[in-house]
Amino acid sequence: MPYLSRIWLNPFRTGAQRMLRNPQILHAAVLQGLCGDAADERVLWRLDTENPRRAAVLVLTDRRPSWEHLVEQAGWPSADEPQALIRGYEPLLAQIARGREFAFRVRANPVSSTRHPLNPSATQKEQLAASPRPRGVRVPHRTAKHQLAWLLDHTQQWGFEIPAATAGEPDVLITARQRLDFTKRTSDSGKRRVVIETATFEGRLRVHDPDTFRQSLLAGVGRARAYGCGLITLAPLSAGR
Repeated sequence: MPYLSRIWLNPFRTGAQRMLRNPQILHAAVLQGLCGDAADERVLWRLDTENPRRAAVLVLTDRRPSWEHLVEQAGWPSADEPQALIRGYEPLLAQIARGREFAFRVRANPVSSTRHPLNPSATQKEQLAASPRPRGVRVPHRTAKHQLAWLLDHTQQWGFEIPAATAGEPDVLITARQRLDFTKRTSDSGKRRVVIETATFEGRLRVHDPDTFRQSLLAGVGRARAYGCGLITLAPLSAGR
């Protein structure tokens, strides 16, 4: 049974600051919340930082997790308010039906593949020269226009569509854009730089294919899922929508 969790992080604590700076460190901390070997576990997570005094980590897991270590390292362990909430995900999945509409949020890594990047990095040059790559290398979409187009091009394959708003445009906005730039440890004990372009989309969706949409909720969408992208969260529509 899948579970959706919300854990508060205290951005004034050193442990939280390290996690906020480096998605790989936060990803490792998330995996530590699972009992046993998490290698085969399907885990999605997202960091929401709208509140400068309290960040939220949302995590979707296949098994029931435990977040005491995160609260101790990076939260408010002695606070009266619950620092970590865990809820079963099945009730939400049961609400998915063709034509049903939800408010949604997803942080994604919009990319496309090309064999002819305009300004290839050293790594991309090595990849293209090393072996035949029919689809080329992945390049990020850096402008809001192209990021939004990327989302709209993929919604059908994820099982939903974006209805039109009052003005006739798709009812979705990009509410945040961020470049993640951090160092990742490699399997040979070295380090390499990782740069990921992200966009956070918020709006209204309509379920088109319930089975495919449930799979998108559980497996995530797009790339960079280990670094906090791909988790779609849903909420009831507000009265104004």
